[in-house]
Amino acid sequence: MPIFIVAIGILILLFLIMKIKLNTFVSLVIVSFLVAIGLGMDLNKIVPSIEAGIGGQLGHLALVFGFGAMLGRLVSDAGGGYRIAITLINKFGRKNIQMAVVIASFIIGIALFFEVGLVVLIPIVYAISKELKVPFLYLGIPMAAALNVTHGFLPPHPAPTAISTAYGANIGQVLLLGIIIAIPTTIVAGPLFNKVAMKFFPNAYKKSGNLSALGSQKEFELSKTPGFTISVLTSLFPVIFMGLATIFSLLISGKSEAKEIIEFIGMPGTAMLISLLLAIYTMGYARKIPMKDIGNSLSQSITQIAMMLLIIGGGGAFKQVLIDSGVGNYVASLFSDTNMSPLLVAWIIAAILRLCLGSATVAALTTAGLVAPLMTVSTVNPALIVLATGAGSVIFCHVNDAGFWMIKEFFGLSMKETFQTWSLLTTVLSVTGLVCVLLLGLFI
Repeated sequence: MPIFIVAIGILILLFLIMKIKLNTFVSLVIVSFLVAIGLGMDLNKIVPSIEAGIGGQLGHLALVFGFGAMLGRLVSDAGGGYRIAITLINKFGRKNIQMAVVIASFIIGIALFFEVGLVVLIPIVYAISKELKVPFLYLGIPMAAALNVTHGFLPPHPAPTAISTAYGANIGQVLLLGIIIAIPTTIVAGPLFNKVAMKFFPNAYKKSGNLSALGSQKEFELSKTPGFTISVLTSLFPVIFMGLATIFSLLISGKSEAKEIIEFIGMPGTAMLISLLLAIYTMGYARKIPMKDIGNSLSQSITQIAMMLLIIGGGGAFKQVLIDSGVGNYVASLFSDTNMSPLLVAWIIAAILRLCLGSATVAALTTAGLVAPLMTVSTVNPALIVLATGAGSVIFCHVNDAGFWMIKEFFGLSMKETFQTWSLLTTVLSVTGLVCVLLLGLFI
């Protein structure tokens, strides 16, 4: 049974990492081989599948992740993150800083991929937590929750946008209803979940973060740091470029050279490169920092994320093996003859695929292909099915997803603590999202 083999593979992975203490990347590759063999893949296709998984995962993330780390390091080294932190503290105060982080993360998350949003926000959140002397995870949980909600529910993110087309839903309506659902979901999975998690898993909140991944933190005099406006703009250049390009694409129909150029600038890789070049000027050259020092900051940012990139690539290998071995098709067969509500069917299938395949986007897109035929005999609003699928696709993020390893490494958590906080958070987020969709369905 494919799901049983996948479960055994995950248990072996946990054993290798937690008990044997084997390197995480090596463990992921070993388990990818074992699961591929167990699922009966052609031996000649196993290595190409693993290579394709690593290449596909890093091909998507390397530019964005690398440039994002460089940009974040430049802002951090120049004191921009410190300036932002102090200003936010003075504006919102200690009591409301968690909500300030949620709002900022939600706005940023609408335009940025989850991974990019993490890279942009992590240095700022770290600076705030250090200044206020609050646990890093206390602010990190609400931030990550807001980013994950936008990733799963709101266009222009890849999955919600693509499955809106598959279900024949109006993207504007998906965005409007998605925001209505995303707000309470973010509050429940962010600040409210935080209160519970701090009581039950206090050790996770004692961690100060993975300083090797975040980079060494300097001490700054406020008067010698960049201004608040330029620091925020530099940090949000990727958001601005991607967001404007997305809005332009949604508002302007048809093809034109101007639209093509704007969409090119708004592509993640292009936007991050332009943003990095601007950051080199605003956080470096304009402040008379020698180019040699700027180059050192860029180099250090890459050496600090090298192992994390390999780990993320290993997660991609595991995911690709599961896809190529036909696990998705097996799950589809389990729901071929059902009279269940399309909302529940979409959520359940997306949740199972997410658990097996890791990628929320892949789970959502696969689910759309399986659930779309049910639309012909259903009166449910297509936009709600898009949101139900999105909710299912973000459930229980674990070892076969890049986000799991990023959260673990950035916050310096153990495997157990990552399950207790991040995996549980994404499950709360998923279930809360489904409940909100079902409630909204009573009125639409």
